[in-house]
Amino acid sequence: MSTIGRFLEFGVRAPDVLRSLNFYKTLGFTELETADVYAHRYAVVSDGELAIGLHDSDYADSAITFVQQDLAKHARSMADHGYDFDFMRLDEDVFNKLGFRDRDGHAVVMVEARTFHMNEEAENDSACGSWFELTLPVRDTVRAARFWAPIAPTLLQMREEPTTHMRFDATGVALGLSESIAVKTPSLCFRCPDRHGLMDLIEQRGFEHTRFPGFEGAFVEIRAPEGTTLYAFEEDFLGESYEVDESGDASDFPAR
Repeated sequence: MSTIGRFLEFGVRAPDVLRSLNFYKTLGFTELETADVYAHRYAVVSDGELAIGLHDSDYADSAITFVQQDLAKHARSMADHGYDFDFMRLDEDVFNKLGFRDRDGHAVVMVEARTFHMNEEAENDSACGSWFELTLPVRDTVRAARFWAPIAPTLLQMREEPTTHMRFDATGVALGLSESIAVKTPSLCFRCPDRHGLMDLIEQRGFEHTRFPGFEGAFVEIRAPEGTTLYAFEEDFLGESYEVDESGDASDFPAR
């Protein structure tokens, strides 16, 4: 099992939590009950698969967050394996938490316990459809994969053309590494069966969006108030033809 723990949330810095919360709820996400672990304002929305944490703090613009029990022990092991931490708060009297970055500067956070509670109301897809990938823009997919392989050793899908793209199972999150120039920040990808319904909703609500933004055939890019990018597709852009077998892993990818 990976030392990083299990995916908890895609955390984002939201200077106006209520505005962001209203945006996601309008799209059909459900607000979840949060635990009292942060001093700053904090809210979580979910569609049953994806949880988005809204942080009114000096949080990184976005962070892939995992929960790992006995965090102090794992932190020592990771330090021994060469991880450099941006911050580390490990003490009996605090909520244990640490953070580091991948080779492209994307923030990763690990916490010692869950920070919210799921409920049955959050088990339905949002108007965006079914979430299928958290996409990270990278300069070199193979180089990025060599960082992520020890953390997420299972390679789910890959392709080389028209741009190199790899998708990993990062213990609860399908993590995509993309060289597409259209992707500027970590982004959320959804398979939407009701294209017209989604377009009508975002246009009626006046949400900031771009039709056919140039990423993998997405029919719309939606920008949340705090800056998060959501892409909606009619089909998964990798498709079944790019799946790899269960033995696929990236730990032995050659440098490029």
